[in-house]
Amino acid sequence: MRIVSLLPAATDIVAELGLIEHLVGRTHECDWPAEVATVPIVTSTGIDQDALSSREISATVHHGSSLYGLDTDLLNDLKPDVILTQDLCDVCAISYESVSAAVRLMDVGPKVLSLEPSTLDEVLDCLKTVGDTLGVDSTDRITALRQRIDHVEQQTRNKQRPRVAAIEWLDPVWPAGHWVPEQIAIAGGIPLIAEKGEHTKPIDWQTVHDAEPDVVLLMPCGFPPERTLKELPDQQFPEMWVLDGPAYYNRPGPRVVRGIEVLAHVLHGIGPAPDTGEAFKLEP
Repeated sequence: MRIVSLLPAATDIVAELGLIEHLVGRTHECDWPAEVATVPIVTSTGIDQDALSSREISATVHHGSSLYGLDTDLLNDLKPDVILTQDLCDVCAISYESVSAAVRLMDVGPKVLSLEPSTLDEVLDCLKTVGDTLGVDSTDRITALRQRIDHVEQQTRNKQRPRVAAIEWLDPVWPAGHWVPEQIAIAGGIPLIAEKGEHTKPIDWQTVHDAEPDVVLLMPCGFPPERTLKELPDQQFPEMWVLDGPAYYNRPGPRVVRGIEVLAHVLHGIGPAPDTGEAFKLEP
């Protein structure tokens, strides 16, 4: 089985299913686990996130500029049996339309599987979908992930629940929707400014203030914490944290479960302290 993943979350799923050795192509953003570093990269981007501000990146993305490129010649040479992609967000990964156009030009037609989860259950269902497609029984892995979720939920059930606002882009301000409100609720918080499964829209900081959060979580899409720390908003809230968005919150893969565990510690001090890089509490 030869697999090309055009979605970082799909690469996470392939790893969770123990199939990394079958991965023959990946995106330039697939950075976990470490073994993928030697896998050929079939995508590219003309946007330098380190050189541009959040506002400049947003303006580039929403003014018709091509965010991702696909090396169709390399894709054809890799001769994948299965291509894992998505049709949920053109900003998060190369679009399903672009992948379909590339596949039509290939010598051999691989199976294209589009993953489009918007809730936590759907994220876990993707493991079964991918496992079934690749001929792997995912039952034990899904059960183990659900047990970790249930464990956190039991620990936080009787805790006083802080009001929590999660931000997945800094300028313009963009609330974290989809599965993130569920992550917050399971971890013992009251999610604000976004609903479960919601594909959100930009808001302003006043809207965040009006929601009266006790805790604000900064988890910009595609930004590791060290990048977020270079562009902190000039806003004051009772408590603010910078989290590793790409690892645990932006991508609909199995590591969202680790994101719940991190949040349980952030909100209630439950479980071991997050590793360096997983969460930073900002001083007032």
